[in-house]
Amino acid sequence: MTEENLSEILDSYKSGKVSKSEIMNQLKNISLSSVENLGFASIDHARELRQGFPEVVYAAGKTKEQLRTIFKSLYERSNGNLIATRADFEKYQFLLDAVPAAKFDEISKMIYVDRKQIERRADKKILILSAGTSDMPVAEEARLTAYLWGNTVETAYDCGVAGIHRLFAHMKEIEAANVIIVVAGMEGALASVVGGLTDKPVIAVPTSIGYGAAFNGIAALLAMLNSCAAGVSVVNIDNGFGAGVLASKINKLGG
Repeated sequence: MTEENLSEILDSYKSGKVSKSEIMNQLKNISLSSVENLGFASIDHARELRQGFPEVVYAAGKTKEQLRTIFKSLYERSNGNLIATRADFEKYQFLLDAVPAAKFDEISKMIYVDRKQIERRADKKILILSAGTSDMPVAEEARLTAYLWGNTVETAYDCGVAGIHRLFAHMKEIEAANVIIVVAGMEGALASVVGGLTDKPVIAVPTSIGYGAAFNGIAALLAMLNSCAAGVSVVNIDNGFGAGVLASKINKLGG
């Protein structure tokens, strides 16, 4: 069920083409059929209507057969863009015959379908900053997610605090952004620095990049949670997808 489908039903009732009882039956059927039980998965087909984007699939841990079945169902019963995160090329190739429109991004490890015509506002940009090149897979997950959710997205990579002049070279982009995502591993200091340079909301994403005492992202996570810069929020370690969705929702507030 999409917003377009619901609009068609309401227009039919308004024009007198269908009765109130028929409309009630249609709405009941929509409610009952919004969750598709596949045995190994229950697909929420009403999510696009509620949130503006179809259910997103976490591909890791799923078999290629399960992923293909879920992705095919979402493709056939929704109108929006689609995303499967933490995928691999083998799973992508396996589902192509079922969803030929699907594409694979090697860096972010995302399978996606970009089929919805969206007017992306140039005056409401999401800026993604990464501390190092090694943080790019997580940063690219955030970028592609935010783009598919209908945003104009800019990036500036490898501008961490070890060479802070590299960050200052992007001050124009920082000032022009409406929301900023900061992706950093090691000690995670970049989020605090950026938070002190802007009045825009900053979403910090700790990554699992770093040597032993980085504890697979725990050090960066704790540093970001303890940031003294006001207006910095933190998502889970390596959760570029979550940062992209949150940035999109913030970006669309106020029209």
